[in-house]
Amino acid sequence: QVHLVESGGGLVQAGGSLRLSCAASGRFFSSYGMGWFRQAPGKERDFVATINWSGGTSYADSVKGRFTISRDNAKNTVYLQMNSLKPEDTAVYYCAADRTGLGTFSPNQYDYWGQGTQVTVSS
Repeated sequence: QVHLVESGGGLVQAGGSLRLSCAASGRFFSSYGMGWFRQAPGKERDFVATINWSGGTSYADSVKGRFTISRDNAKNTVYLQMNSLKPEDTAVYYCAADRTGLGTFSPNQYDYWGQGTQVTVSS
């Protein structure tokens, strides 16, 4: 079992920045694909970004150029740097781990999920 704990959410004005962190338990973090998803009230959980076991990344079009996903395998942690935030980025942000290591945009591919952290962007 892998436990994921997100942190770093909060309230920020439009145009501001936040850095989310996701700390993972277990010995095999470096082999996992990791993803960030978000869910706004009344909406489905949407893909934000993913990083595979070798460091390859992919982003949703809505965040490309503004968000950056990265990982520190020595710390068992994945990050999401969010810049130029917009009110439409407001959501609960979840990190997830994929045991295949590939990391994809599909939430069904992921095996473990964190509890989420709230990000609110005011206009």
